[in-house]
Amino acid sequence: MASNASRPPVIGITTYLEHSAFGIWETEAVVLHRAYVESVRAAGGNAVLLPPLGDWRAETIDWLDGLVLSGGADIDPARYGQVPHPTTGTPQPARDDAEFALVQAACELELPFLAVCRGMQVLNVARGGTLHQHTPEQVGTTDHQPEVAMFGKTELAIRPGTALAAILGESVMAQCHHHQSLDRVGDGLAVVATASDGTVEAVELAGHPFALGVQSHPEQNADDTRLFAALVAAASQRRGDR
Repeated sequence: MASNASRPPVIGITTYLEHSAFGIWETEAVVLHRAYVESVRAAGGNAVLLPPLGDWRAETIDWLDGLVLSGGADIDPARYGQVPHPTTGTPQPARDDAEFALVQAACELELPFLAVCRGMQVLNVARGGTLHQHTPEQVGTTDHQPEVAMFGKTELAIRPGTALAAILGESVMAQCHHHQSLDRVGDGLAVVATASDGTVEAVELAGHPFALGVQSHPEQNADDTRLFAALVAAASQRRGDR
């Protein structure tokens, strides 16, 4: 029988709950961009999809080796003590509940995780931070979300000496699609990358073996799987240690 360390690590990925059409059906469905699964697979992990319905606590996810918090809908502003901006999307309480529980569980377990776009915002709010509900009002451009279903390109300046710099270097072009961004940074989080307009583009959680949030969408660049490879490596280490 293969040892624990020799098996591909299992990486849970959070999903959307949306009205969808597929095959002959049009119904509520749990869905996810295939690019996330392909990125985990290319990095050497096995992806499992975590629906935004369920009991997600440390006791129920300790079989995972790593976690990806995917992008998606706006967080309910009530979570960080604000009223909705006119551009803020309709709250999705089931997904918010699930992902805030997963962040708490991942922190308790020291489970390696990568928080992407909305995922980084969930991490920030879960740590007591707040969001700019409409980033164009802060920076004066729509560069971070140029059009519906279109990714913008943003150059990230990465702080030297950080875990992110060890993975990507001190500068990288990233694909982004977001109209919200971090305002007050949550407890224990350090800003490790910014865009030229000052937008927070990445954070790391102090004291955690691998807890990285990025505002961009690394899963959209099939030619650069370094972030997913780093997550899978941390997940493999965790599996080997158990």
